[in-house]
Amino acid sequence: MERTLSWISQHRRCVRDYERLPEHHEAMVLWSMTILMRRRLARVNARTARK
Repeated sequence: MERTLSWISQHRRCVRDYERLPEHHEAMVLWSMTILMRRRLARVNARTARK
């Protein structure tokens, strides 16, 4: 859990409470995790394409 929170806090809008509604903050967390997973999947796909 701590590792996941550190990954999320790498995104500026998730570090501070900028949002007025909890739903907006939840959306920012989902976006940050989507970006993280997209980068990881792209890295894995790039490795398998080289082989």
